[in-house]
Amino acid sequence: MKTLDRRGFLKTSAGAGVMTLAAPTIVRAADFPERNIKVIIPTREGGGADRNFRAFAEVWKDKLGTDFEPGFFPGASGRVGYEVYMGKEEPDCYSLIFGNMGPEVLNWAMQEPSNFSVDDYFYFGRVDVDPGCLFVGAESGLQTMDDIIAAGKERKLNVGTSRMAHPASIGLLALGEATGAQFNLIPLSGGKNTVAGAVTGEVDFSVLTSGSVIAAGDAVKTLLVFGENRVGEALDNAPSMNDAFGTNLPEMLSSRAFAIHRKAAEDYPDRFAKLQESFKATFEDPRLLESYVSLGGTPEYLSYGGVEECAEFMQAMLELGAKYKPLLTGA
Repeated sequence: MKTLDRRGFLKTSAGAGVMTLAAPTIVRAADFPERNIKVIIPTREGGGADRNFRAFAEVWKDKLGTDFEPGFFPGASGRVGYEVYMGKEEPDCYSLIFGNMGPEVLNWAMQEPSNFSVDDYFYFGRVDVDPGCLFVGAESGLQTMDDIIAAGKERKLNVGTSRMAHPASIGLLALGEATGAQFNLIPLSGGKNTVAGAVTGEVDFSVLTSGSVIAAGDAVKTLLVFGENRVGEALDNAPSMNDAFGTNLPEMLSSRAFAIHRKAAEDYPDRFAKLQESFKATFEDPRLLESYVSLGGTPEYLSYGGVEECAEFMQAMLELGAKYKPLLTGA
């Protein structure tokens, strides 16, 4: 699997776009795919999205009959990658973006994109569902949700989060509404720092994607899940927020998914259909689970989702982002 740096990715993209436009119609209409698929990842190399992408692409390439070339464009909580994808890549089904639907869609609720409309792309292939959770350091004086709610009614508690516009942040704000406890969200820039903040006592506790919390092991204790606890003891058998507090909050997920230009799917329906069919076939291959687990994925979180499931989740994030925007202005 070839990896491109930022400059090389842009150069390759531009060249491929010129060749496609200049080629005769009979060439452009030939069997798909005739070359590798470029994939923009709007976060750093080596992060959670990268690991999930590599695990999935290792099997998908055999189903589709071509390889994938990732290009990494971190910056501005994912905005940079989407701007590059929508502004530089040809809408011909030979380029995709693989992002984290939860926090990256919340970006658009905080501030609309500058060079495209949110409707100009859509997610069609969900890889995982990783719920956010609330956790404390193992040595914290706050060891139960009763402790946290009681303390939060006496003073405003400082709460670490990886970034302000994050599904776990919304879960916390909804918890405050439901209980009357007061919370002050503090972005700690990434999962490792968010875990460390709770462990060292820099913050009273933290909220984060649960996969990262599972990886922290005994250094932390999970008290609440902003969705279904699919892993039981791995998250200390913590209850879901809806069960514990009678709320009706959608699952607050980090959910990685592939997206595509809407124009590409509309102009090349046969190509898009092949992407969809091969994507779904990848989930039916037992090698996928092996690949996913080998790269650190939680097996219970591997979960197929198509256009409908992705659209439903995206709409929920946009609506909740708009609702809580005044409290997430630090995003």
